[in-house]
Amino acid sequence: MGAGLLAAGVALGAAPAQACQLALVLALDVSSSVDAREYRFQMRGLGTAFRDPEVIEAIQVNGGMMATAFEWSGRDKQVAVAGWTWLETDAAILAFADRLSGAPRSHSRFPTALGYALGHAATRFSRLPRPCARQVVDVSGDGVNNEGFPPASAYRAFDFTRITVNGLVIAGADPDPVAYYREDVIRGPDAFLEVASGFDDYANAMKRKLLREIRGNAFAGRDEGGEAPRASAAIAAR
Repeated sequence: MGAGLLAAGVALGAAPAQACQLALVLALDVSSSVDAREYRFQMRGLGTAFRDPEVIEAIQVNGGMMATAFEWSGRDKQVAVAGWTWLETDAAILAFADRLSGAPRSHSRFPTALGYALGHAATRFSRLPRPCARQVVDVSGDGVNNEGFPPASAYRAFDFTRITVNGLVIAGADPDPVAYYREDVIRGPDAFLEVASGFDDYANAMKRKLLREIRGNAFAGRDEGGEAPRASAAIAAR
């Protein structure tokens, strides 16, 4: 092989992999306030959202994404559902959806240690297999922190410098989790809150949330008609 061809071959071999635009951590509430029926709605809703053709198209148009998921409840009860997975092909996205919707519940008897869950989510990025332009935690829940340190302590103790925390709240509990997530949980550039009217609305809310997270800032707070989504609470970044 001539020197020129050899140099070209070396250059091609050294070419970097396609850039990753989004790394997403799904943090799923399985505390004692989530009963068996609600858990099924949550996990099936996740699977349904990832199988949605519009979500699949958004992932592929974005050039793919990294995603991982874990369940959380008590202060030391964080259990992996899916490790970091590159989602780009239909097969990879559908397999990830199946893994989420078919996951067995890890715990059901423990409180809502939200601060610990956020701290655990931050540590997941240290195991990210490839660099990504945006790092986002997608934390869902139906209640406020009631065990261990609060979200504010997690934000002081762990490195959230490059991390945006968005929330998906199931409304209806007392004290109001919507206000709590709005004031104490969401954090970072372009952070927002998505509200589900109940666990049976989880799939629709998750779809809306995923589309905003995947598409990024250009689509934040807008639906296809150009209007702010009625069921979303777009929150200013902190």
